[in-house]
Amino acid sequence: MTHSPTALSLAEINAMTPQAFADYFGGVLENSPQYAAAAAKARPFGGAEDIAQAFSAAVTADASAAQLSLIRAHPDLAGKAALAGEITPESASEQASAGLGNLSADEFAEFQRLNEAYHQKFGLPYVVCVRENTKASIFEGARSRLSNTPDQERAAALFEISRIARLRILDLVR
Repeated sequence: MTHSPTALSLAEINAMTPQAFADYFGGVLENSPQYAAAAAKARPFGGAEDIAQAFSAAVTADASAAQLSLIRAHPDLAGKAALAGEITPESASEQASAGLGNLSADEFAEFQRLNEAYHQKFGLPYVVCVRENTKASIFEGARSRLSNTPDQERAAALFEISRIARLRILDLVR
């Protein structure tokens, strides 16, 4: 589904240097390779889910400001950066898989309104694990999550980021 390199075995991953691990898993969290470096310290891993947990723990342990930076590193769904091809290959593939690359004019306009509402209310993009959703559920989630408090939305975004990271990790582990 993603552009990821050939998946590696757990033995190969556990044997990597910290830098090789950070390079290999650097795309798991959007433009935030520091979490791959932190997760590398939790080796050896017993399975892909352990790697996902290490990434989640690294994010959870980080400062609030860094967590907000991680959320803000995510592109708007069907936003200007996506249209211009200025998002990571992982995000581009994921958005396309959910049908966000071929929206009708009305759907596109609604996404622009939703994205703007998110930025105005929360100062954040709407983040969702698109690979676990349909175009319809992505729209519905955006509409319903706009009623969240800022703290609820921050928690929801971090939860969705953990789901995105988990799937990207599963793509990278054989």
